[in-house]
Amino acid sequence: MNEVPDLIQENLKSVQEHMENACRRARREPREVTLIAVSKTKPIEMLKEAYETGCRDFGENKVQELVDKYEVMPKDIRWHMIGHLQRNKVKYLVGKVYLIHSVDSFRLAEEISREAVKKGVDVNVLVEVNVAGEESKFGTTCEETLDLVRKIAGLPRVFVKGLMTIAPYVENSEENRQYFVNLRKLSVDIKKQNIDNVSMEVLSMGMTGDYEVAVEEGATYIRVGTGIFGERTYL
Repeated sequence: MNEVPDLIQENLKSVQEHMENACRRARREPREVTLIAVSKTKPIEMLKEAYETGCRDFGENKVQELVDKYEVMPKDIRWHMIGHLQRNKVKYLVGKVYLIHSVDSFRLAEEISREAVKKGVDVNVLVEVNVAGEESKFGTTCEETLDLVRKIAGLPRVFVKGLMTIAPYVENSEENRQYFVNLRKLSVDIKKQNIDNVSMEVLSMGMTGDYEVAVEEGATYIRVGTGIFGERTYL
């Protein structure tokens, strides 16, 4: 008997419960937060089990893997590109992905706009902010975010929906609270600018180790992989 389906089902139930508890602590409605099942390196069978359990939002780090899974999985799935995106891979994503979380430069946004215009589609993006200032991470700085958002807002067919950050890996999730607070504050400041084609409705922050703290601080998308599928499989 295959125990994997039961495990994924139980894990999803547990994550949902913890998410809802975090919402209650923050006096938020659970419907304000969407869980993205981070399915990178996971086989189609495991994605199907998560889908059968009710998941409709899946996140991938690599373009090729997202495209391959897009072709064989049900078409009502909302695919999220959460990994670093190279400009030469943009053409494969546009028209397939629901939201690109990792726009960290104007040149990348320009390429997304070019492909979107070519294909006659709108593309929703988040600006990735390296709030913690880690050298190993991608993302723009907090200080440069507003300027980048303004520039992207002028591009055709690209719409900035909010901000994303990847917090440091820590043993104690409380250590990351300050980064989530800072991203939310940045989002509020940008929203006050009332920039055309920009809405700050999305805060993508929080992963398996710290999503409860992220929810308490305003996350609207949390990205959970290990907490749902178990330890990552390295291909």
